[in-house]
Amino acid sequence: MKTNGEIDYLREYPSPNPNIKLTEITYWSEGLRVKGLLATPIAKANYEGILYLRGGMQGVGMVRPARIAQLASHGFIVFAPYYRGVRGGEGKDEFVGEDRFDAINAVDVLKHFCLNKRIHLFAFSRGGIMALWTGILRDDITSIVTWGGVSDIKFTYEERVDMRRMMKRVLGGSPQKNPIVYEERQPMPRVDEIKAPVLIIHGMLDDNVGFKHAQLLENGLKTLNKHVETWYYPEYTHFFPSDVNRKVVDSACQWMKLQQL
Repeated sequence: MKTNGEIDYLREYPSPNPNIKLTEITYWSEGLRVKGLLATPIAKANYEGILYLRGGMQGVGMVRPARIAQLASHGFIVFAPYYRGVRGGEGKDEFVGEDRFDAINAVDVLKHFCLNKRIHLFAFSRGGIMALWTGILRDDITSIVTWGGVSDIKFTYEERVDMRRMMKRVLGGSPQKNPIVYEERQPMPRVDEIKAPVLIIHGMLDDNVGFKHAQLLENGLKTLNKHVETWYYPEYTHFFPSDVNRKVVDSACQWMKLQQL
């Protein structure tokens, strides 16, 4: 078996920003070839790294080149795994099953390009729960930003009626019928293992990932005396207006640079 995080193949990818180079990377994760997109500033410097963890499932919510180029333009080297089974990657997306290791092993991919030891997680939606697991199972994460992030998989089943059919198929039933597979995916019982400071960003009108996900995570971390900050927006849903989104990204990038592991 190949080493986790070992790079199998690189290919240039069209970039929307002339100051940012994009490269699609095929890497090894638990014996599978998985793909992701790397964004690197053209100008040479000792950049910190961001692992961008996308939302969605399979082809829905795919990594957007403009998004990771935007993050890289703030002075970061950014790597965004697609997760297994997507765009020619091997295996199947298990919705926070074994695919969580595609995020965990992607940190080592990022370290091939980012000589700076500071690695941050920037997660959106489903990526939030992937980030929590990465922070639990790795001790080399500098900070975690979870934006509209999932923190409880059973909450997702309850609130997303449109996703229940997919979740039953992928997870083998409902939380009532097959509770073990849901419990195995729950990060909250292990958030005491997270060492990195956490920033929670959430629109309080979010009906894709309910506000209670943010409240659950905030309360769980505060109970454990963990470093957690919250930016809650009472007027916004899962998707912020573009001008607000841009300002929040700017502020989040500054927040990450100020954090200490």
